[in-house]
Amino acid sequence: MITVLAGGVGAARLLRGMIRAVPAHEVTAIVNTADDLVLHGLSISPDLDTVTYTLAEAVNPETGWGLVGETWQAMDALEQLGGAAWFRLGDRDLGTHLHRTGRLADGAGLTEVTAEITRAFGIDARLLPMTEDRVATMVTLSSDGVPADGATEMEIGFQDYFVGLRHDVAISGVRFDGIDAARPAPGVLDAITSADTVVVAPSNPIVSIGPVVAVPGIGKALADRRDNVVAVSPIVAGSALKGPAERMLRELGHEPTVVGVARLYRDFASTLVVDSADGELVDGVEAEGMRCLVTPTVMTDVGVATDLCRTLLSLDRPVGSPAGRPR
Repeated sequence: MITVLAGGVGAARLLRGMIRAVPAHEVTAIVNTADDLVLHGLSISPDLDTVTYTLAEAVNPETGWGLVGETWQAMDALEQLGGAAWFRLGDRDLGTHLHRTGRLADGAGLTEVTAEITRAFGIDARLLPMTEDRVATMVTLSSDGVPADGATEMEIGFQDYFVGLRHDVAISGVRFDGIDAARPAPGVLDAITSADTVVVAPSNPIVSIGPVVAVPGIGKALADRRDNVVAVSPIVAGSALKGPAERMLRELGHEPTVVGVARLYRDFASTLVVDSADGELVDGVEAEGMRCLVTPTVMTDVGVATDLCRTLLSLDRPVGSPAGRPR
């Protein structure tokens, strides 16, 4: 069994390759839910939905999120009425959120509801939320990013930063509200402890992988089997392929390179896979106590993603071996 820590578009693309590298029913994804929000009374799980739509071959290929062939009549009507339409929900996408909201109101857990949604989309892989408890990523804007109202700092929700402000403002902090009281969702710890290999997808280390690992019990479960955890860097040649990962790393005091990623992951992952563009940084990664493998990681199509996943699963990582290049 293969378990993948996932969040957002990069993880979805890797998982699309993973279910071609191995039978889909052998793949479990533990998905970030700290981006979740309630909007217009609806429970929205952006990362779970992005992974679902991608694995179902139903995602909008131009954006990497939302559904292909979507229409926007509901949002247009809402905007005409003066409602908040900054977080765009397509007409078909609304069906997913309506189902989730109704089932949660009926008392079902997010794990059960997610399984219902993935079955409806014909997905054989198992998707698990990291937790069924409320965790919310909160972002502190630095003084450069705060509106001119006399405040020196302002804390806002992640979607307000990521979508509302288009992640185009400087930040000075990130925290996960509710994380101390959160519990791993049913099946999460078993998915980690029983997996042949755990893969950390190329997702934002701060706000996608960070909250998953921060759920009490998950970080320890990963660290306990560190030799079988392999991570793929989301940073290529000092930049993120999508989203604000590079900026967030730099603004929060981390080195925005594969070496900086290694420092964040070294306690729970033994191997970091980096793109060919970062081959000169192998020694830096290994100096952080991780093995380093250089291979193409930019998933321009599903074939590249599948080849990458096959490479990840072929790594020889003997337990207790010293750091070094994977054989």
